[in-house]
Amino acid sequence: MQIPEKPPFDTPFEWIGGEARVKALVERFYDLMDLEPNYSALRATHTGPLDNARQKTFWFLCGWLGGPQHYTERFGHPMLRMRHMPQQTGGGPIGIKERDQWLACMNQAMVETGVDEALRERLNTSFFQTADWMRNKGE
Repeated sequence: MQIPEKPPFDTPFEWIGGEARVKALVERFYDLMDLEPNYSALRATHTGPLDNARQKTFWFLCGWLGGPQHYTERFGHPMLRMRHMPQQTGGGPIGIKERDQWLACMNQAMVETGVDEALRERLNTSFFQTADWMRNKGE
């Protein structure tokens, strides 16, 4: 049996570089979503300005990556799938196209903000599992 190499840090939050780096990642992610035509279906799942989504995603990712639990301290358990249902958010349905655009946008943001390649690969695997579970419309 092979044992995967232990990451150089105890948590992905430490590995990515803490709150400032998570904030930079989230900011770039939402900037790309707003600017890049390739992410138009993803952007359409959000109504209006992205300020609220930016803040909540930052809080969520800090905790999800093993850092401070800002999101759960404010809102309780994330209940991601329920919170992303169109009737809850006022946003659009999430299908395969939106999932794939989310993943591509996050990967681009990670590349552009200098997330370590090994960490990026691990996060992309986890992000895919979560993003696929978030789909709320059939294709």
